[in-house]
Amino acid sequence: MLKLPGLIDPHVHVREPGQTHKEDWDTATQAALAGGITMILAMPNTKPPIFDASTLDLALDSAKQKARCDYAQYVGAGPNNADKVASLADKAAGLKMYLDSTFGELRLDDMTLWVPHFEKYPKQYPIVVHAESRSMAAAILFAAIYDRPVHIAHVSLKEEILLIKAAKERGIKVTCEVCPHHLFLMEGDVPLSPSPSAFPGIRERGKSGRAEVRPRLATQEDVDALWQNLDVIDCFATDHAPHTLEEKDSENPPPGFPGLETALPLWLTAVKDGRLTVDDIISKMYVNPKKIFNLPEQADTFVEVDENAKYEIKAANQFTRCGWTPFEGWKVKGRVTRVVLRGREAFKDGKVLSEKGFGRNVREY
Repeated sequence: MLKLPGLIDPHVHVREPGQTHKEDWDTATQAALAGGITMILAMPNTKPPIFDASTLDLALDSAKQKARCDYAQYVGAGPNNADKVASLADKAAGLKMYLDSTFGELRLDDMTLWVPHFEKYPKQYPIVVHAESRSMAAAILFAAIYDRPVHIAHVSLKEEILLIKAAKERGIKVTCEVCPHHLFLMEGDVPLSPSPSAFPGIRERGKSGRAEVRPRLATQEDVDALWQNLDVIDCFATDHAPHTLEEKDSENPPPGFPGLETALPLWLTAVKDGRLTVDDIISKMYVNPKKIFNLPEQADTFVEVDENAKYEIKAANQFTRCGWTPFEGWKVKGRVTRVVLRGREAFKDGKVLSEKGFGRNVREY
């Protein structure tokens, strides 16, 4: 039996408020516990987005009532709310800036709108950016100019990981995360039917709304570059972004994959294949997120895993409300059997034991 610390996922879309038909604080935190994750940091692009005191309270009130594991909530950067979100920093997981396409109150049309956020948001908490390719390079430039930490979400490209490596070598305060789907899937993959062979499986080619994700699935060269630069990657994050199958199979499929329950078995199978170590998992899902996001210790919290358990990933066995997974049928090794959170059994043998509301806001520890 493998014993791990309670894992941290710094990038989760809970979908509450506004889209609870996909997920909510109850189902998201059940899925987290089933995946060995005892703390999640929730993204702000909900409906309405979390971008001021009233919307932050709205999200946190729901979490307080429903969450079964510990949590924190990001606030979102908008064109006119730099003072507001800076004043909320002690209550938030961090500041999320969407530097590529987004919508509504979180839309940042040009770089002049970034400046007040970089100037005013407290430096003990990171600014997390959705930035791809050239916008990512611009975000690293801002980190250098303002001498403050910036965390790059869901890195997916060779050019991105190599630029982050160069920035780190020059002392720029940049950290980054990579998601399982950008390490195990490539462009053109259809995460629709079960893989016909053992992990990582033979991929079925084509197009499908179920393959839509942002950043998009990349090339073999990009995937190889991520694996070759694991030492540059600070965190593993799921970017758990659930949508229903009806939405994914529609004419205008929204981007995003569920991932809270599949990440750890994928990493553990990669350990068995010699591509990762258990220490890599602990570093990138516990030690580094805790340090980067200034997170408190969860006392008497751990995860037990049956390292030898072999099984196929099945959406039917998962807790996420969305009802599907891009890794359906993948053969993996390593099953979470027990999770203890703050001294209490929160998950055991496939059952969530912690009640709604047991999760704590880590900014109120």
